Amino acid sequence: MRVVVIGSGIVGASAAYYLSLRGAAVTVVDGGYRGEATQAGAGIVCPWVDHPEDDDWYRLTREGARHYPGLVEALGEDIGYAKVGALLVAEDPADLEPVRGLLRRRYPGAPEMGEVIDVDTPSELFPPLSDTLSALLVPGAARVDGCSVRDALLRAAVAHGAEVRTGAATLTPDGEVYLHALAREAVTETAPAAPPPPEGAPGEAAGQGGSWRKGAPLAPAAAQGPTSTRAPRFADEGVRLEADGVIVAAGAWTGQVCRPLGVELSVFPRRGQILHVTMEGVDTAWWPMVLPRVGPYLLGFPDSRVVIGATVEDVGFAPRVTMGGLDEVIRAGLRVAPGLFAATVTEARVGLRPVYAPGRALIGRLGGRVVVATGLSAYGLTAGPFTGEIAAALALGEEPPIDITPYAPA
Repeated sequence: MRVVVIGSGIVGASAAYYLSLRGAAVTVVDGGYRGEATQAGAGIVCPWVDHPEDDDWYRLTREGARHYPGLVEALGEDIGYAKVGALLVAEDPADLEPVRGLLRRRYPGAPEMGEVIDVDTPSELFPPLSDTLSALLVPGAARVDGCSVRDALLRAAVAHGAEVRTGAATLTPDGEVYLHALAREAVTETAPAAPPPPEGAPGEAAGQGGSWRKGAPLAPAAAQGPTSTRAPRFADEGVRLEADGVIVAAGAWTGQVCRPLGVELSVFPRRGQILHVTMEGVDTAWWPMVLPRVGPYLLGFPDSRVVIGATVEDVGFAPRVTMGGLDEVIRAGLRVAPGLFAATVTEARVGLRPVYAPGRALIGRLGGRVVVATGLSAYGLTAGPFTGEIAAALALGEEPPIDITPYAPA
């Protein structure tokens, strides 16, 4: 079977991997747009603290977390995956009680989270933290390097015969795929500006469903400056790619890719800016991640690196690092971890997280041979590889590993 996968992020790479393992002839189309979410994801794998009122969302992220150990073993290479645990921190110990109750309820169905432990002095585990914080430790939480996971999945897919091509993929109304070479400026420009998020689109605020580590979008697009309105320019008329099936895993661009099919998918981009800093001579590789009640999160990685983020901004297709975004991340980070004051700023990253307006992930069929898989929002690196496996099963006409009815296109 010939399958074209549109999108080379974490979901598309995973879909290509599982398709190639099953003997499909796979072509992955890498669009090369700035702002793809995978390269800017922090790498948090801790699903048990979020979506207390949405069992379907939680089921997808929980199974995504369970998926990782087997994937690490199958890939056989370092993808930055490590069970380092998560510190849930708060100034007032009473603020930890709701999440303690949530974890207690979920533990019988997810013992992999480990026994939750009270930590009176969290700075003993993550030294830059403020001495005023109390914490719970969730030992089963893991962090992962998103770029390493994606690259390893693509390498494994290619080793099984998949092909990766760079360009822009477009669909015809009957689901045929054309590959276009991009004009030079199209690689550095964004896609056409998306409409603003539909009214009532999920804000991911702490009060909306009680998720532990979500923040509401901080500012409307008008306050953040203009977004790009230039459409990508194609350098040719396009080459038809032979395909018996198509998986569209194009992240925030999925709605535009699928529009020729006659469907309007309410997928929009939510910008996240994150900061990478280093603490020279300090071994940060096994520090637990830090998850405050409402942002910012902090993660330690090898090479004395700490990641701090992220902003939550509804600004359309504007993958820019901004002064305001950096200010927000730095101020919030130092409030939680004043010991980072002298850390060296090494890199700022920005990604456009794909959000599906009805509120959950978007996974399902569009017509006879097109499968769509996107909308993972801030949970792309938690559930992305598992979502790719689901999409591969759908493309091959197989039964997916979980019931995907809740994620069907509205």
